Amino acid sequence: MATHKNTGTADENAGTEPATGAGRAVGSDDYALSRVPRDKRLGFWTMLLQWLAQSGSISQFTLGATIGVGMTFGDAFLAFTLGAVILEVVIFAIGLAGMREGLATPLLTRWAGFGRNGSALVSLVISVSLVGWFGVQNTIFGDSVSALVGGPSWLWCVAAGVGITVLVIFGFRYMAVFAKIVTPLFFAMVAWSVTDALSDHSLSELINSPAPGETIPLAVAATAIAGGFMTGAIVSPEMTRYNRRGSHVFLQSASSMILSEYIVGLTGVLLGHMVGSGQVSQIVLSTSGVFGVLVVLMSTAKINDWNLYGSSLGVVNFFQVVFGKRLHRGAVTIALGIAGTLLSAVGMMTHFTEFLSVLGVAIPPVGGIIVAEYWVVRRMRAPLDATREAGTLPASSPTWVPMSLVIWAAAFCVGKFYDGGIPALNSLLTAFVLYCALGLPGWIRTYGTTALDDTTEPTPAATGTAPVGAP
Repeated sequence: MATHKNTGTADENAGTEPATGAGRAVGSDDYALSRVPRDKRLGFWTMLLQWLAQSGSISQFTLGATIGVGMTFGDAFLAFTLGAVILEVVIFAIGLAGMREGLATPLLTRWAGFGRNGSALVSLVISVSLVGWFGVQNTIFGDSVSALVGGPSWLWCVAAGVGITVLVIFGFRYMAVFAKIVTPLFFAMVAWSVTDALSDHSLSELINSPAPGETIPLAVAATAIAGGFMTGAIVSPEMTRYNRRGSHVFLQSASSMILSEYIVGLTGVLLGHMVGSGQVSQIVLSTSGVFGVLVVLMSTAKINDWNLYGSSLGVVNFFQVVFGKRLHRGAVTIALGIAGTLLSAVGMMTHFTEFLSVLGVAIPPVGGIIVAEYWVVRRMRAPLDATREAGTLPASSPTWVPMSLVIWAAAFCVGKFYDGGIPALNSLLTAFVLYCALGLPGWIRTYGTTALDDTTEPTPAATGTAPVGAP
């Protein structure tokens, strides 16, 4: 078997050295194809602000208001609680794996259910979804700012797209600095606007008032809450690989859920009760001019940088697996940022929202398979256990795990075509249950072994006789 060519030193340098060997590579590679070394992890407060930056957006206020129109405050509280618990369980189960291994989701899946070639498909789906939502959010920004201060929407799309792309090129640490600045300012600005809007109303009356519109069932509300962020939960290792401790992952993600669901979401419910409509963005953005533009810009940027960042990591893994090319993450970010920005500027992204919603059902089964393999079946992850202390990657990974792809397709069909429950959760749980049921008896087999230098090893263990879940 070919030996692993990346030594510990190479892994440690992977976050900064150009992937192609050219010294002029732009930005940071951010350990796109290696573990994040323990001494490069970030502290609790820095990571907490990164998590909190994901907690609030104009769309979350709108979601809360829409739910508030059709539910009492008490029922809305239950819906947000259900959604928050579902998301927190998923985030912690997957994010803890990312923290332990120091790996992002696309690379983690090589040893967590999918094998090398399967991870390429996972990377492609995740990358297309995230860069798509990057473009959609950019379009929303352009339209919102154009309505607030005038000017063509496409110009604002270009301005935001370029700014976010430049930030993401330089990687996680610069995004962390941005979060430290933006997160407190954003919530302070929004708190001022919302407090001013609610000051003329009795808070107790708003809490105890009946739903002003048609009743929304609890399951429908929980679907909107949990389903809307499920893709973000599946790619949480992109962030948690920089955490130092598992307890930090739990405390930070739980804090994010509390802020997002109980504070932002329920504030939106009160706004919905106040105006009798889900159209509350103008209340949150009640201050126009430069101040309003800053609120919208920060709301977009602190969410959208993660869409672009996650997409770049997926593309790097995809090209390395499929074409044998080690692309620099900074260069990939430039290409993706230009594509997403241009598509949003010309108004194309609005036509892809239905397709992106389909991908939103296709991604949760990936999380179910990761959790099942990594925490329950625990056969493919043995090489990760063996190399974790050294901080290097395993010398090889399984080439194919065909049954995982079958389970993925079956779980997607359940999420897409079964009408009951929460589609994203249905697909995730189906994948988890099927993988455990087939993996524990040893009915999920790996086929082939591929070394990290991309030479396939025709060893006896790689001929298709190695079952996942069998001793």
